[in-house]
Amino acid sequence: MEKVVLTAAGLYVIVLLRAGGTFAVGWLAGAGVRRSRLAERMSSAPFVRTEQAIQRWGAPVVALSFLTVGFQTAANFLAGTMRMPLPRYLPALFVGGACWALVYATVGIGVLEVLSRLFAERPALGVAAVVALLAVVLGVVVYRRRRRNAASAAARDAAADED
Repeated sequence: MEKVVLTAAGLYVIVLLRAGGTFAVGWLAGAGVRRSRLAERMSSAPFVRTEQAIQRWGAPVVALSFLTVGFQTAANFLAGTMRMPLPRYLPALFVGGACWALVYATVGIGVLEVLSRLFAERPALGVAAVVALLAVVLGVVVYRRRRRNAASAAARDAAADED
């Protein structure tokens, strides 16, 4: 139990710094864009309505984003660029970050304990489990990369057809 608490506390500090930093970078990027040529577009009625909706209702989205994979950074960055007020953002960060830390601490430690028992009792099976896990991770990475490359190739082809 002590391992889980210490791991969760460490992960909580890490997620607060990372997500809070992403929010801050988004805030600065939004400030820079507001002073650029894009400022006109950012003052359009649809953009202002979207910004107001994110400022008002974005906190639950930020909090829930911590339970997803891949959306968390985008949600924090968008909250920053859209200038979500800190009194709304910080509670979402604290709650969502705590959920993230607890999930990763409990699941992460559980997986490590299972693997350590597996290696102690049946080393060959432990090696096979690690190899299978690495193969799954590699497969996901390759699949995402191919999908991203196919999408960018399709976008290039569409742009070339328009020219």
